[in-house]
Amino acid sequence: MSDSNRPKRRVIVLGAGFGGLEVCKNLKDPRYEVTLVDRQNHHLFQPLLYQVATCGLSAPEIAQPVREIFAKQKNVRTVMDEVRGIDAEKKQVKLRLHTLEYDYLVIALGAVTSYFGNDQWAKFAPGLKSLDDATRIRRELLLAFERAETEENEAERERLMTIVVVGGGPTGVEMAGAIVELARHVLAENFRDIDPAKAKVILVEAAPEVLGMFPGDLPNYTREKLTEMGVDVRTSTMVEDITATTVKLKDGEEIHAANVIWGAGVQANPLAKSLGTPQSRGGRLEVKPDLSLPGYPSVFAIGDIVDCTDANGVSVPGVSPGAIQMGQHVAKVIETAEHHLDRGEADMADHLRPKFVYWDKGMMATIGRSAAVASAGKLRMKGFIAWLAWLFVHIIFLVGFRNRAVVLFQWLYSYTNYKRGARIVTGMDERTAKRENLDTEESS
Repeated sequence: MSDSNRPKRRVIVLGAGFGGLEVCKNLKDPRYEVTLVDRQNHHLFQPLLYQVATCGLSAPEIAQPVREIFAKQKNVRTVMDEVRGIDAEKKQVKLRLHTLEYDYLVIALGAVTSYFGNDQWAKFAPGLKSLDDATRIRRELLLAFERAETEENEAERERLMTIVVVGGGPTGVEMAGAIVELARHVLAENFRDIDPAKAKVILVEAAPEVLGMFPGDLPNYTREKLTEMGVDVRTSTMVEDITATTVKLKDGEEIHAANVIWGAGVQANPLAKSLGTPQSRGGRLEVKPDLSLPGYPSVFAIGDIVDCTDANGVSVPGVSPGAIQMGQHVAKVIETAEHHLDRGEADMADHLRPKFVYWDKGMMATIGRSAAVASAGKLRMKGFIAWLAWLFVHIIFLVGFRNRAVVLFQWLYSYTNYKRGARIVTGMDERTAKRENLDTEESS
């Protein structure tokens, strides 16, 4: 069949994360009418959210408008809306405002913060999954120091300058390291009646070590480095309860803190439950070797919303390289399926569909200024060389040349001057309204 006679195929991609973008970018053929749906109007570089939360970068530096990304790819249209449901039998996606029909569907809605059944903690201990989360954390951190400056009660002043980070994975480690640097170096000379360097940053981890997913001595190095920086690292320690003023640990200790940041767990987007297909830990969708859902060969799921083991038996981690490779693979499967249909053949049998193979590019986490850990196969790095590798990788993965240039400049400026420019407090009206609601709840 000639290109001019090919029927248009409707492809809907849910989620403008790494995986969703990659599907769209790889389906450039005009025969594909690609609709990208996301509740936000931007692609977010989540690995650098902690930099926004700790005043290192501003929000626009780690985000790119989706319409700008696909401005020159005319077969991609973007819809800013919220997904309310999926009817895989009717091949329909129900949005808040209307309903879309598809020939192929790619679910790339990612993960949300998990409080392991204690969702009431969310209002006291925000996770870090969006720009709103990051700006909220930044606002609360800075306001705590502002309030401490004028607080006359010593106990309350100490509480205001105490920050608890729950979770010793990459997010928790990066947050703890960045916060202690913010307090001890960036804010050190900005106040007159308090010494920000005396702020307490406590990292709480239920497992025996931080960064337990890293091999060899990297977890131990991370702990030693954090301790050297001034972080109070508590491993084999579980949280029992969190309130507006206190973190209660399983051993009975109570930590009075003005800020609690949750980095202890994630779960699949709740929409996964509505599909009726098999799920695994954290509500993640189980997928077939080609990344399609069991029973629905035209529906694919990629990224953090899936529990995926590749064709070689490798468990795919929830990192951006995994999502990117999944997106590329799904585009390949769709094109291969269309090739068979063009030849008048029925849809491919399972054994003919390309199976996903993950290329493990390793993992890395930054601890603080000039310190990071990285692991790729048998290669292990730590310290300054790992930090340079971390910086290079994160610059490369940023979408848009402007973002890369600005972020690189900001990092160089911060590195040479120990200054962070994004220390503006915003959202005060919103904060006041939420604070009044919390006070009302606590008093009732």
